[in-house]
Amino acid sequence: MKEFRSEKRLKKIISTLKQRQFDLMVVLENIHDPHNVSAILRTCDAVGIPKVSLVYTIEKFPKIGKKSSASAFKWVERQKFKTIDSCYTELRKDGFKIYASSICEDAKSIYEVDLTEKVAIVLGNEHRGVSSDAEKLADERVMIPMFGMVQSLNVSVAAAIILYEAARQRIKKGKYDKSQLNETDLEKLVEQWCSK
Repeated sequence: MKEFRSEKRLKKIISTLKQRQFDLMVVLENIHDPHNVSAILRTCDAVGIPKVSLVYTIEKFPKIGKKSSASAFKWVERQKFKTIDSCYTELRKDGFKIYASSICEDAKSIYEVDLTEKVAIVLGNEHRGVSSDAEKLADERVMIPMFGMVQSLNVSVAAAIILYEAARQRIKKGKYDKSQLNETDLEKLVEQWCSK
C-alpha cells in the first residue's frame, strides 16, 4: 500500500512539474496580511506558477503558516527583493514583460492583454495598491473590469481572477499540454520535490 501511494505521488509530481508555467510570474509588493499571501500562493500553485517574487519596502515580511497556505509554500518558490527596481531588473533580465495591477485611467483590461507571453503580474498592498514606482516602471498597467460602486477587490481575490484569466488563455493555446522543462531539468526537479 505504501509503495502504491509513493508511486501515485511520483506520478502527481511529474505531471505537476510538466504543467508548470515558467513563463508566468507573480510579484507581491508590501502585502501585509499573511492570509492574503497564503491564498495567493495557493492560487499560484493551482495555476502552475513555480515562483513568486516578494518585494517588501514598507511592510514587514509576513510569516506564512502551513495551515493557511495548505502547504503551497512547499511547491512555490519565493524570491525576496528589497526594491521594486531590483525585482524588475531581474525579471527583465529573464525576458519578462511586467504588468502592474492598477486602477489608473490608462490601465488595460486583463481580457485585452496577452497573458500567454512571458509575463509577470504585480499586485500591491491591500490599502495602497502598487507603489508609484511599481506602476511607473511596469511595461503595462492592467485592471479587472468592475461594474459596481466599490472599485477594488481583496488582493487574493484579484490575484485569483487575473491568474485564472492567464490560465484560461494558456489552456486555449495548449501551453499546459507541453512541458517547458527539458528532461535533465525535469529529473532534477522531480528529485527535489520527492524529498519535500
